[in-house]
Amino acid sequence: MEQLFEGVLEKTDEPYTVRLLGREHLRQILDLQETVVEELNDKSSLQPLSQEEFIYILEGNGLMIGAFTGSGLIAFRALLIPPMDDEHLGLDIGLATEELSQVIYQEISIVHPVYRGNRLQQTLAHLIMDEVKNLDQTFTYVACTVAPFNIPSMKDKFKQGMKIAALKHKYNQQLRYIFVKRLDGKGARELYKVEIVPIADVLKQQEFLKAGWRGISLESDDSVVYGKG
Repeated sequence: MEQLFEGVLEKTDEPYTVRLLGREHLRQILDLQETVVEELNDKSSLQPLSQEEFIYILEGNGLMIGAFTGSGLIAFRALLIPPMDDEHLGLDIGLATEELSQVIYQEISIVHPVYRGNRLQQTLAHLIMDEVKNLDQTFTYVACTVAPFNIPSMKDKFKQGMKIAALKHKYNQQLRYIFVKRLDGKGARELYKVEIVPIADVLKQQEFLKAGWRGISLESDDSVVYGKG
């Protein structure tokens, strides 16, 4: 498969490569996901993908890249071209029906516990979003869901310039932030109001979001900074 990047892990000076993933990597993908899920204290913080969902992406309905060392696959990220259904994130953030086909999802992002702290999430995020331009379809928005208090994932999304646009129950009534970013750079507004809201205060955040505020960053690890333009 095509190699996208060569690097060195910051903590161990171990070389690694980043490649596009295909169906032949499915077993490694599933094994790595299982390793990460087993290690989680709060299993609800991650929505793992099924084998069928990975196959759906790998067979042309999105994009997956992975980081490899001599030990094998140590991290991966996925983008999904979502089906047009009632659960579409574009509907949750107020897009018109005709805009839904312009949305691509950032799906699961996994790093082996042993290799955390090497900025692999950031590196893979940059590389996979750079590959979007090579897909057959053009996209205007990237969106994703993140569980409240999944601080590493929230930081990852904010670092990419994504903003919280909704806070709703998804995936069998599990509460999720819905992050979004315009890929064409349009729609950026100067913020003249800023408020800090505790992550635990769900109702207040939902009120802010309905009033047009957007989550723009974290304040420590227990509050979200909301801005309004």
